[in-house]
Amino acid sequence: MIGARAVVQGAGATRTCPHCRATILESAIVCPGCRHHLRFDKDAKPGGAVATHTAWQIEGTIDAERTDSTSEYSILVTVRNERNEEIARQIINVGALQGVERRTFSLSIEMSDPKTPVPPPRRR
Repeated sequence: MIGARAVVQGAGATRTCPHCRATILESAIVCPGCRHHLRFDKDAKPGGAVATHTAWQIEGTIDAERTDSTSEYSILVTVRNERNEEIARQIINVGALQGVERRTFSLSIEMSDPKTPVPPPRRR
């Protein structure tokens, strides 16, 4: 099922960032989207992030196809599992290029070793 979210305990568990409303890992100290601090952790690196490494990264640039016309683009991200089944599909952005305009896109996958997630504070 595309876009379905399974309830997961421990590694891979998710929550919503209270600042930007993005779905993030429960173990995150800093939201990777808006970069706001979610909690303070004595094991965090300077800058507030847990130790991560970039497992994969790609960057590319597109130009308008012709200087006398407009070209449209859509940025689509698809995630598949080991059986090549689509488990997530999301349009990240759309836009148009005119004349000599150019856009550069970067995509990276950051990995970390999850620790026991700290539960979110209780609501009163």
